[in-house]
Amino acid sequence: MKPTVGVLALQGAFGLHAVALSDLGARPKEVRTPADLARVDALVMPGGESTTMSMLLESSGLFDAIAERMAGGLPVFGTCAGMILLATDVLDGRPDQRSFAAIDLAVRRNAYGRQVDSFETSLQVTDVPGEPFPAVFIRAPLVETAGPGVEVLARHEGRPVLARQGTVTVASFHPELSGDSRLHARFLQEVHV
Repeated sequence: MKPTVGVLALQGAFGLHAVALSDLGARPKEVRTPADLARVDALVMPGGESTTMSMLLESSGLFDAIAERMAGGLPVFGTCAGMILLATDVLDGRPDQRSFAAIDLAVRRNAYGRQVDSFETSLQVTDVPGEPFPAVFIRAPLVETAGPGVEVLARHEGRPVLARQGTVTVASFHPELSGDSRLHARFLQEVHV
């Protein structure tokens, strides 16, 4: 049975995640309401603007619904802003910005620089076979600290950029922009229907 994987579609770069998931045989579903969320087996939280996404999660009623589903073991893959929303500590977030505190990371927003500082690099990823992964960094968050329960899967210049804790996986970069679906495929291995 094909898993239905939600892609948070409130703001940000969600369309290419849906394409990657569909290409791998999953059924992507855009999630904008708690009713949408109730019909998915996993969730991708894409890049975008984390403070805007935080406000939209509140106004849509999705914040508490997602927190409840994650407490029940919902697999979640957060990329860029998704990483910020899932981290335990957002060091430079707005005072009213909430995070799910689902992975024991302290992150700093946009720490790799402005839009003009975007870059692409190749990463060695634990348990992803083949060539190095082409990672696209756009106004990416920087991990300042990772707790002892966090498994770091890839690093850039010594800092964690891909990590997992329990059913939550996060990336500082945008795997959906790489044309390489191996990280989406790896995430789907953790989705049980």
